[in-house]
Amino acid sequence: NGPLNDALKQSLRSGLQFDRNMAFDPVTLLMKSSHTVMDLLIAFAPLALILLAVALASPILVGGWVFSNKAYMPQFGRLNPLRGIGNMFSKNALVELIKSVGKAFIVASVAYWVVSSDMEPILSLSNMPIEAGISEVSDLMLSGFLTIVASLIFIAAIDVPYQLYHYAEKLKMTKEQVKQESKESEGNPEIKGKIRQQQREMARRRMMSKIPTADVIITNPTHYAVAVKYQEQGMSAPIVVAKGADAVALKIRELAKEHKIVILESPKLARALYAHTDLDKEIPEALYAAVAEVLAYVFQLRMFKQQGGFQPEVPKTLPVPDALDPHSLIPAPNLMTQGGLA
Repeated sequence: NGPLNDALKQSLRSGLQFDRNMAFDPVTLLMKSSHTVMDLLIAFAPLALILLAVALASPILVGGWVFSNKAYMPQFGRLNPLRGIGNMFSKNALVELIKSVGKAFIVASVAYWVVSSDMEPILSLSNMPIEAGISEVSDLMLSGFLTIVASLIFIAAIDVPYQLYHYAEKLKMTKEQVKQESKESEGNPEIKGKIRQQQREMARRRMMSKIPTADVIITNPTHYAVAVKYQEQGMSAPIVVAKGADAVALKIRELAKEHKIVILESPKLARALYAHTDLDKEIPEALYAAVAEVLAYVFQLRMFKQQGGFQPEVPKTLPVPDALDPHSLIPAPNLMTQGGLA
């Protein structure tokens, strides 16, 4: 007994009550049927709205509601018959087939049990008055509906965890996919290596372009070459504008000869400057005395070439602490230059 039951009674009563003239008038009979159907639709509207709300809320509860326009895009690959046959006989298709057969078997079994258990009340409906019969039918339909819904809930309790597990498994990536994602997010190692190589080449070219501004090139004489520059205005100490080892050192010496820059062989000082001074940074305080002697010699040599006089002597023994020489066994201290940590 309820609004839906009353609506069914009223619709059945009004549908079966008509006079003889209406039976021979198709237009009037059609209008009466239309009104009866409309009344039934209005009566079932609340139930339909509830079912619609459940249908819309179920995906949200399981995995969220995602809007996407990909479903509207044409996918011509689906027209491939070979791919369709492969999907039909895939492992996933077999699992879905077994699930569908199992669901149909459970629902059919429950429906058969409901009907067989209520067979006596169903057969007795023909002997009941209309209103009592409608009430009995409503009760039978409600009990059968709730029983079948319970079986569907049982199926969902098994199927939903499986779907979540299957979805999580599909999201897992293979090793190749992980490598590809790493390349896309962090950059391809080969491309990054080429970029670093180009950056080193650009830095080397910038360094080489500063060699003509150097005052002196201090060499090992073959393994190391360090270009030192000093200006009384704007500099509190000499700086290293270029340095290199092996092939780079050879290129520095070639550029120095090309621009007529003084080249001085002092292996110990060259190694110390190369190891403890960064590019465009001031030299360590411990090397001030040694570099000052070198610069004094360079400036005196310039004066000699311009004005003549006594030719200065090349400095032989320079005061380079053994701790700053990488070839020395004495450990080097943690040096701090005026330009920063060396």
